[in-house]
Amino acid sequence: MFKNISIIGDGAMGTVLAMLLAEKNTNVRIWGYDAKQLQEMASARENAKFLPGHKLPKTIIFEPDDKTIMTDADLIISAVPCQFMRSVWTRLQKHTPKGVPVCSVAKGIENKTLLRPTQIIADCIGNDASRGLAALSGPTIADELAARLPATACVASADDALAQQIQLTLSISWFRIYTNTDVVGVELAGAMKNIIAIAAGIIDGVGAGDNAKAALLCRGLAEISRLGVAMGANPQTFAGLTGLGDLVTTCISPKGRNRSFGERIGKGQSPQLAQSATESVIEGIATCKSVADGLLPKYKVEMPITQAVYDVIFRNKSVQSAIADLMTRQLKPEQT
Repeated sequence: MFKNISIIGDGAMGTVLAMLLAEKNTNVRIWGYDAKQLQEMASARENAKFLPGHKLPKTIIFEPDDKTIMTDADLIISAVPCQFMRSVWTRLQKHTPKGVPVCSVAKGIENKTLLRPTQIIADCIGNDASRGLAALSGPTIADELAARLPATACVASADDALAQQIQLTLSISWFRIYTNTDVVGVELAGAMKNIIAIAAGIIDGVGAGDNAKAALLCRGLAEISRLGVAMGANPQTFAGLTGLGDLVTTCISPKGRNRSFGERIGKGQSPQLAQSATESVIEGIATCKSVADGLLPKYKVEMPITQAVYDVIFRNKSVQSAIADLMTRQLKPEQT
């Protein structure tokens, strides 16, 4: 087990993992690029911006200094949203100790490069053969974790021993961790389910009903699996926690940022207005752009739901037209 852990990122997920680790008597520190935000969290013992209503243990240390946050760490957790990872890790690169593993909890695909979170980290801090990389993903709504409601997740790494170490470090009576070696599948599933969640929110917003949402989840999972397999992922991953599990949670929870964003669009707001309603990052917007503009042309797979979401967000297509186009596509067998 790891005992000295530095968390990069002061958002909801980084904060709740710090709470969990503190409960296990682990030495845990949180870094954020906004020193004022860290100071407010340290003073109030609450992340009022991203995780309000939950008191933070006194043992959590808030550290704004780039060098100090890395000192003596034996595990680094990257809890920075995907589209901000490059700037943060480029800044921290010179202070990141060699050989110390990094576990990402971000869900997304970087615009322009089309890299997954662990690939972004490797690109920024160098390809150190002695450093293990891992990804933690699954149905993990931060507010529920903070309330100690039962939850599960999966940690994936090409280094199975590292995955097992992180599993032991983060597992607690109310949070059960599984391991996986399919980093590609785990990260792609976590990223792409946010696109389907936006579509699920749109369905809720227009009042299309439960039949429509069930169909969306099934066909959305088919799209996620289709692209994942084309990119080298294990198809079984998409039936697991980071695939089906995370997809269900994100599409049904009223707390989900991506689903809520889609719901506002379904109720008539423009994508721009719907996005401005929250300070939190809506990962599915950028992921949709990465997939539609980059991965679809590259891998030449069919993803009509993703394309429909892209057209609504980026091409001003009406929700009604997008739904009509999906429902009137050429008829075909289900397993295609």
